[in-house]
Order: sequence, then C-alpha cells, then structure tokens
Amino acid sequence: MKRRHFVAGLTAAAVLPVPASGQSRKTPLIGFLFPGPAAFGTNRLVNFREGLRYSGWNDEQVEIAARFAENEAAKNGPLAKELLELKPDVLVAIAAVAVDAARAATKTTPIIAFDLETDPVAGGIAASLAHPGGNVSGLYFDFPEFSTKWMELLKETIPQIKSVIVVLDPASPSPQLKGIITVAGPLNIAVESMEVRTMSEFDDVFRAARARRPDAVMILSSPLVGMNPRRIADLTVAYRLPTISPFPELARAGGLIAYGVSLPGAIRQVGVMTGKVLKGSKPAELPIERPTRFELVVNAKTAKDLGLALPPLLLARADEVIE
Repeated sequence: MKRRHFVAGLTAAAVLPVPASGQSRKTPLIGFLFPGPAAFGTNRLVNFREGLRYSGWNDEQVEIAARFAENEAAKNGPLAKELLELKPDVLVAIAAVAVDAARAATKTTPIIAFDLETDPVAGGIAASLAHPGGNVSGLYFDFPEFSTKWMELLKETIPQIKSVIVVLDPASPSPQLKGIITVAGPLNIAVESMEVRTMSEFDDVFRAARARRPDAVMILSSPLVGMNPRRIADLTVAYRLPTISPFPELARAGGLIAYGVSLPGAIRQVGVMTGKVLKGSKPAELPIERPTRFELVVNAKTAKDLGLALPPLLLARADEVIE
C-alpha cells in the first residue's frame, strides 16, 4: 500500500494474486489505531512494517487499515469501531487512549497494545504479564523506578538543583510521578506538578513554569508529548527551560536531555508481536513484553545556550550528543 493511502486513512482492500488453482486466498487485515497526527503516524507505520517483516510477514502478505485521531481523544472510540467494521484479524492500538478505545469496542478481536503509561495488571487489562488471559497483549512500560534515572541525570547536570516542575497529561496517568516525589525528598529537591491536556495549553503551562523559575522541568510520558516533540522543544527553548523527558526525539529537537524508550524500536516489537497473532498466537497466552532498547540523548547545543556545562561522564555515556 502506498504511503499516501496511510495518510488519508484509506482502506482500499489489496488482494494477493490469485493462486494457480483459481481460488483466492484471504489477505490478513490489521487495523492500526493511532491517536496522533497522520504525518507522525506514518513514520511509526514504517517501523511497524519492519517488525512484521521480521516476524515473517512481507508487505504483500498483509494489509493494514490505518486511522489517525489527530490528537483529538474523542475520535479514538469512533475510529476503533470503524476499524472493527472491517473485521480485522488483529487491532493494533498505539498509546493508552487508543488502547482504552479498542478495549471498549471489542472483547473478542485480538488487540496488540503499545502503552508507556499503564500498569496492565493493576489496570485490569491483564491477569498477569505471562498470561494476560483476555483479548489484549502488547508492549507496556510502567516502571515508576525509571524516574530515579531522570533525577540522577538532572542532579549530575545541574548539581545545585533545588526545584523541579513536572509537566504531565492527566489523560495519561504516569506511574513515574510517585517515584519522582519519592526520590526528590532525600535530594532536597522541591517538586511541583502542572497539568496539560491539549497542545494548545502547552504555551500557557511553560509560561507559568518559567515564572516560577525552576532549576529544571521534567516532562512525563504522554501521546501529546511523544507525537509533538518539535513543538514542545521549541517552547522549552523559547522559555529557556532545562528539560528532561522520556522521548529521545524531544532532545533531538531542542530539549536538554532525554532518556527513555526508543520509539522506533518499540513499534518494531509491536509489529513482531502482531505477526505472532497473525500466525495463530492468542493474546490470552501471548506474554506482555517490555521495551528492549533505550536511548540517552543529550543536546550540547541547548546546554551551551542555557549556560550549562555538561559533565564529561554524561557525554561519554550518551547514545547521541547533539552538537
């Protein structure tokens, strides 16, 4: 399927060549629900296809019907139902808001989820990581302990740090906030949280954060952040806020530091898991996976603009340094 078909969200049915016997064979269909913009989601579809190929499904052997909610949360429910009307063999849902919409729309169609914020067991999505037990499996990352690394990186970069503002999306409740507050206490770092619900609110939030003059800003995981790294990085630069986030793309775009999941690598994992379902694996018995690749990206140019001297050991550990 050509990329422009993905952008438009079309689902023209591609049929495999008719075998010599004259009998047509069914092409497996994957529904792909993405809560962000099509311009961003098409890149993730490329990564997803790579995972499918790794699991043995070449492009001509499988059809993908993609829908993009364009950062409008209310669209995910109707789009999930629209995809289910196509009777896909598996429904792939990217981010918690899309996963919730998919789960609300079907209890029978296999769902492969990609969710960086939710605890699937505590959230009632799976009976256990090893045996989910329902129609949902996928890739989850909900480690509160990961926030310890962010605090350590900030302390290493800004030794005199005394205050941090945490920007979070209440629609994507992050388990990391509790970990941040826990680790900040012994370090004598004051933590204040600020909520952002839409992209249009980021400007006001960063303006208010700047007025409080924090030593650093920590931006927690949310589809809003992960799918709009350039816009958010531009704001952090404009308001001269040293930021750390779990999205490497944000540091590449102008944020100070990012340490988190490699999104292309994680989406490839989702593609591999989806391929297993197409081969007969049931989500009920397909173990939930964790991301396997993480990246530390440091923006030396931003540090220089902010008057920060990056520690040599930090630069040596970084997977990528933006000069």
